[in-house]
Amino acid sequence: MISTSVTRLLGIDLPIIQGGMSWASSCSALPLAVSRAGGLGVVAAGPMRIADLTRTLDEMEAGTDRPWAVNLPLYRRGADEVIDLLLQRRPPVLIAAQGGTQRYLDRFRDVGTTCLHVVASTEHARKAAAAGVDGLIVVGAEAGGHPPPAMVTTQVLVRAVVTAVPGIPVIASGGVADGAGLAAMIALGADAAQFGTRFLASHEATVHPNYKAAVLAATVDGTRAVGRELGVTRALANEFTARMTELEESNADLDVRRKAFQSSTLRDAALYGDVTWGKAEAGQSAGLVHSVLPAAEIVERIVAEYIGARERLCPPR
Repeated sequence: MISTSVTRLLGIDLPIIQGGMSWASSCSALPLAVSRAGGLGVVAAGPMRIADLTRTLDEMEAGTDRPWAVNLPLYRRGADEVIDLLLQRRPPVLIAAQGGTQRYLDRFRDVGTTCLHVVASTEHARKAAAAGVDGLIVVGAEAGGHPPPAMVTTQVLVRAVVTAVPGIPVIASGGVADGAGLAAMIALGADAAQFGTRFLASHEATVHPNYKAAVLAATVDGTRAVGRELGVTRALANEFTARMTELEESNADLDVRRKAFQSSTLRDAALYGDVTWGKAEAGQSAGLVHSVLPAAEIVERIVAEYIGARERLCPPR
C-alpha cells in the first residue's frame, strides 16, 4: 500500500487512477482490472448508450468489491439521463468533467458518492473546491484528449493548484506514464496521478490494435494539440493533425477549420483503426510507452518504479 490523502479518500491501496478514456474504458474489463490491482478503475461514460452503461455498471458491481469510478463529461448529449441513472446506481466515485459542479454535486453527495472534478486552471480549481468537491483532477498540457486551452504543463499547473487550494486532495494528470512520474507528482504536492495513455496500451483497453500500435510507435514529440477555438485536442500526429495545423497556421476561416475538425472523430481511430485520419487521442507520454501489457502488470510496474524513485530521492543511510 502507498497511503496518501487520495487513497484514504477513495478507499484504494495505491495512488494510481486509470484515466476515463472514451472507447478504451467504456467497458468493464479495464476498470475492473485496475481496481482489482489496487488502483481506481474508471468507466468512461462519455460515448456510452444508457443500455450499455447499465450493463457495464452491473458488471462492475458483480466483478469487484473494490472502489471504482464513472467518468462523465457533462457536455455529452443526454448527460441528464446519465446523471439520473448514476444517482440510482450510486457508483463509489464520480469524476465529472467539462461542466459546472452545480449540475450534479449536491445530488451525488446526498447518495454517498465521492465526487472528483476535473480542472485545467487555478481559477476552476478554486471554484470547484469552494463548491465542496471531494477532490480535484488537475490536467496539464501534456495530456491526451482535452488539455487546458492555456497549455500550462502539468508540473507547473499542479504546483499552482496545490498552492492556491491547500488541503484538498489533488490527482495530477498529463505526462505521467510510470512510477517515476508518480513520484514526481507527489513531490509537487499531488496525492495521486492519473494514467491515461499508459493504460491505453493495455490488453484490456477496448480499442483497435492499430490504435495501440500507433501509441507504441510514437515518440515524445509525436503528438499535436489542434483545435484552437474549437476545443483543443491532443492526438497522435497524423494526416488529420497535419491538416488542422496547416489551417491554423494559415489563419483559415473558423468555419473551414470547424468542418475539418469535425470530419474526424476518436471513434474512427478507436473502433475502426483509422490512425491516419482519425482523432487518435494520446498524451505526450506515448513516447514513454513501449509495450502492451495486462493492466494489473502495469500497476505492479508503476509501484516498483515508484519505490525505486523514492529510494533514489531518499537513499538508506
